[in-house]
Amino acid sequence: MTPRELALAWLDIEPDAENRVELQGLLAGPDEAVADRFQGRLTFGTAGLRGAMGVGPLRMNRPVVRQAARGLMAYAGRGATVVIGYDARPNSDLFARDTAAVVAASGGTALLFDQMTPTPVLAHAVRLLDADLGVMVTASHNPPGDNGYKVFLSDGAQLVPPIDREIENHIASFDVAGTFADGLDAEGEPDPDTGAPSGSIVSVGAGVIADYGHRVLPDVDLSGLTVAYTALHGVGGELFAAAARERGAVVHVVEQQHAPDGSFPTVAFPNPEEPGALDLVLDLATEVGADVALAHDPDADRLAVALPDVRDWRALTGNQLGALLADHCLAMTDGEDRLVVTTVVSSRLLGAQAAAAGVRFAETLTGFKWVMRPGIEDPTAHFVFGYEEALGYAVNDVVRDKDGVSAGLVFLAAMQRLRDTGGPLARLGELARAHGLHLTGQRTVRFGNPLAADAMAAVMAALRATPPGGLHGSDVVEITDYLDRPAPESTDLLRFDLADGTRVQIRPSGTEPKLKAYVEVIEPVDGVLGEASGRARVRLDGMLGAVGALLDDVRSGLGDGFSRSR
Repeated sequence: MTPRELALAWLDIEPDAENRVELQGLLAGPDEAVADRFQGRLTFGTAGLRGAMGVGPLRMNRPVVRQAARGLMAYAGRGATVVIGYDARPNSDLFARDTAAVVAASGGTALLFDQMTPTPVLAHAVRLLDADLGVMVTASHNPPGDNGYKVFLSDGAQLVPPIDREIENHIASFDVAGTFADGLDAEGEPDPDTGAPSGSIVSVGAGVIADYGHRVLPDVDLSGLTVAYTALHGVGGELFAAAARERGAVVHVVEQQHAPDGSFPTVAFPNPEEPGALDLVLDLATEVGADVALAHDPDADRLAVALPDVRDWRALTGNQLGALLADHCLAMTDGEDRLVVTTVVSSRLLGAQAAAAGVRFAETLTGFKWVMRPGIEDPTAHFVFGYEEALGYAVNDVVRDKDGVSAGLVFLAAMQRLRDTGGPLARLGELARAHGLHLTGQRTVRFGNPLAADAMAAVMAALRATPPGGLHGSDVVEITDYLDRPAPESTDLLRFDLADGTRVQIRPSGTEPKLKAYVEVIEPVDGVLGEASGRARVRLDGMLGAVGALLDDVRSGLGDGFSRSR
């Protein structure tokens, strides 16, 4: 089918009135606008689907979700059990109900949450309820207009290759007319022409959340800590605030951002890494004299932390927070079988910490679908900590995904442990003296082109064809192209190691239309920490500028379609 023919066929299967109006408008317009929605389909990226909501196979909508659910059941087989959760974004509950209906109509058992829930609770539920698959309807920290569909396997970890491609192949085998050939009509009700659902839908909720609180959240004494906290309009607020208070902390919440609200009225981009996202919680922290400010992203799988510094609040980078959480998890456990894991684009500091502690260390591709794999695949390993620099942390081996709720409580416990030795910032200084000061930063290029994937591929191809010989006065001494590695270790990532020890890595994001460059410098601390920090900052800023200029030069050769690096 041509995109226009596909769009015309889509009119017969689109149940959403707003999407039908949108589609009719597209059909009255130019072919380019139709192709933007109908030339291709969403593919499985970071463990599932994610994209802007709207009409057509390149957007998140009910036909796309129902096709995905059919693909899952074609893979899992009749009789499979699927646990399904959802967050506060528009249509998340509807997408979850549609998924449950397809599972039941396919002869499976759908365990459907009866309330909004954080992603780590859903991940916990997969193993707790002995499900074959888990589905979490969320776009995590993406912009307000997006939604997504994250899939977990029976081991409780995110979907990985080649299973994602198997499911995609099943989805691709369904033509548009067959989208609702699943025992249901367009409204998700049993279709009298095809018969009633042969499976069942079972409601779950409070019991699973209680079990998560009992088995996952650490039993620690947080008495004496004053915490400023924001849920960023997400679904983790009540669970986290209640757990911290039960453990003795005084918790002040940002009221404007505490109730779940998928329109995210106070933040343009509900990602705690974004500039301005922490403004309200830092204002609150100053007002109440808090010891720490914490933030979760909308589905509560990420954690951000800010601490009071000499004159102002200091937000920790994902790598700094990872180092502190690892330090605590290692201090509270023992045994040479312990395993800590991070990703190739995260700081090299965790490897140094692991070596000093005499424990196992693994480095994986980006994404938590990989971070949890070394612990799952090696039954002799005791997984105690894993993280990725994008604020994702696993502080136990019970939930096999990043978990901002348990990580938040563990960080507060670390603060208690370090209270008499200067606190977390002083501990970062001690780690720098022991292993060198590891300073990291990023540059990004956002793509506005509808064919963003093609534009990002063109940038990466240009870098491979003409790689830089040096950056910011230091020669490139080694280039590692992760596309040359055998599956499943292959990924679209370029690493440049420089003569002065700096590392630069460039890759396309797996969840958003942007190219990401990661830079790390390591500065020895052989005197005053502040002086070493100053030298590292000068080196990092200079290298970030050089990388930004490199990406802008490549961009200028590819024409318009995305913004300058930042």
